[in-house]
Amino acid sequence: MAFLAGPRLLDWASSPPHLQFNKFVLTGYRPASSGSGCLRSLFYLHNELGNIYTHGSVLYHLFMCHQGGSPVYTRLLALDMCGVCLVNTLGALPIIHCTLACRPWLRPAALVGYTMLSGVAGWRALTAPSTSARLRAFGWQAGARLLVFGARGVGLGSGAPGSLPCYLRMDALALLGGLVNVARLPERWGPGRFDYWGNSHQIMHLLSVGSILQLHAGVVPDLLWAAHHACPPD
Repeated sequence: MAFLAGPRLLDWASSPPHLQFNKFVLTGYRPASSGSGCLRSLFYLHNELGNIYTHGSVLYHLFMCHQGGSPVYTRLLALDMCGVCLVNTLGALPIIHCTLACRPWLRPAALVGYTMLSGVAGWRALTAPSTSARLRAFGWQAGARLLVFGARGVGLGSGAPGSLPCYLRMDALALLGGLVNVARLPERWGPGRFDYWGNSHQIMHLLSVGSILQLHAGVVPDLLWAAHHACPPD
């Protein structure tokens, strides 16, 4: 992807303070750039290039070096967190819908409750002071999903055979990605060696893609099952 000559890149100590969130990535920081300069960075090598091309919400990584500084960065981070929360929310609603397909008295309450919980989690993530705090904020949603999975696992819920393992792998991959990102691995073990490729944030992105694919693999048969399944009479 990188085929243009870029500007002189900065080291960690020379980068803006709001971009100094990973002290184990030592080089490759873009200088403060205009909007067009940020777009141009799609085509030269720097330490966010891998993140840009592996992220569903590309705006945060693409424009984080904008010359508007910390205020622009804060808005971009908030937008990114909203995207994560939205995926966590909309991805779980069809799972809840299918799991409680034969419990119509409980399903609306569960759907509303999870949506409200997601709103709280999203707000906590938006106001979190650190990466680990943001991970804990989204943990509330994960905990609620585990309750739904547990209900299905013990026979209190319904759904397509084979979907539940997909959902468990979905959350396992998402959790692993979050932990890798918080731990700053593997760059913690070799500062400077993973500045451009193979660092924790890129690994998290790839694991997130795998998580979403597992969600798709579970939800599609679940919805097909729900469309044709007849619940037993009370």
